[in-house]
Amino acid sequence: MVKKRRAFPTIPNKNICLAMGPMVVVDHYYEKLNFSEIFGKHKSKGLDINSLSIGLLSYKLTENFSIKEASKWMNQEEIIDILDLESFNERTLYRTLETIGQNKDEILCDILNHLFSEYDFEHTDVNLDWTSLVLHGKKCKLGKHGYSRDHRPDKPQITVGVSELAYPINIPIGITVNKGNVLDLQHFPDTYNQVKSKLNKQSLIVFDKGANTTKNIELITGDQMKYLTSMKLNTSHDKIIENFDKNDEDNVEELDPEKGIYGIKIVKPSSIKYFYYSEFLKENQLESKARAVKRKLQEAKEIQKAIENKKELPKKFRVNNELIEVNYSFTTKLENMSEEEAIEFLKSKLITGREGFFCLKSNKDLTLQKALEIYRKKDSIEKIFHSLKNEIQIKPLRVWSDDSIYGAIILGFITQLFISLMKYEFKDLKHRSTKFIKKSLSNLTLTVKFMKNGVKQYIFANFDKINSLFVTRKSEIS
Repeated sequence: MVKKRRAFPTIPNKNICLAMGPMVVVDHYYEKLNFSEIFGKHKSKGLDINSLSIGLLSYKLTENFSIKEASKWMNQEEIIDILDLESFNERTLYRTLETIGQNKDEILCDILNHLFSEYDFEHTDVNLDWTSLVLHGKKCKLGKHGYSRDHRPDKPQITVGVSELAYPINIPIGITVNKGNVLDLQHFPDTYNQVKSKLNKQSLIVFDKGANTTKNIELITGDQMKYLTSMKLNTSHDKIIENFDKNDEDNVEELDPEKGIYGIKIVKPSSIKYFYYSEFLKENQLESKARAVKRKLQEAKEIQKAIENKKELPKKFRVNNELIEVNYSFTTKLENMSEEEAIEFLKSKLITGREGFFCLKSNKDLTLQKALEIYRKKDSIEKIFHSLKNEIQIKPLRVWSDDSIYGAIILGFITQLFISLMKYEFKDLKHRSTKFIKKSLSNLTLTVKFMKNGVKQYIFANFDKINSLFVTRKSEIS
């Protein structure tokens, strides 16, 4: 006898479910950091800027497709009621972004002040780093072509700098925006100056070699701060490399036997160089250069073949722009050498002898192990960039006004701040991804049940370990 599967009732009704976990979290931190005061002073007429901001931040923790979709989501009858708003059109949200962007400096300063007023952080060492965001369109004045971390050199972009309280805090405390062609070394002062008022004397500023200039280091030391950065290897380091002997136990310290990392400490009057050699890094770099040798040899072969056959160059070697006319004249070195000779020639050009070596520089006296550990932990800011771009989805940025762009980035920054504060306050979330946390928050739903007498019943459902952290009332709300 076959057991008949139970049938579930499928009679249509008016009941609806809304993802409410994101709004619960936004409400929690919005109130805790007194954001109503931060935003409220910048708009007194029309719809409440705080309700609109809470709605936009909540949407960023749910779907976050576009301003148009955010307007649809916020204009749902139940969301409008919860936010205590009246129906509005999407242009209202653009005006909200513009208002935030127009007052960006004061808003970010207030956020910094409120954050440090509420939390007594165990240190004020910071990581600084910069990235780029692609702009879709050409009308925004901020948009310029530059080095693209998003691998879209064909698109204009903006550059974004973030300051993060270092491990174990890992909370972003500032964000700066510049034109897309601004280099890290030029962007550094904006990012550093934005947060330095909250840093204790002797705080350690950690940043990579792209911003390592004498001028930037003088800015830090002039404020009696410490720094740790990496250095580009040059000819001045070649003698150190030439004399480096990992077996010299008197001068060289073994730091990581598994990866074959060794180091020496070079102390000078105003700074200390931490010079390292990694067998693991050398192997990876040589493998990468071997791939480059093969790629360049193949490219040369394709060009040589086109020359010999008197054919047009393959498309990938040409300028593909109808407005540009180019007369090509190519020769290759392959005419006068064998393939083996070509490979050796490429190796001599690509392999420098510096493979496996790297150098850190600081004005703080650290052990070789500690300097390496601190610098490695700087990659936490890369995780913030990944979260902003791919999970909070601060991109893509469309063609808006400059102020709207600033506003959108600030709201993305605040969303990331709330996520990072969750990880800081709740140790179980420390290593959870933004994507995982967002999913858990969205699982917490508000079911609106329409009763026969016209009364609506509100019920929270789908609690789990994460989303219940912020819920104080786990039953019906009124």
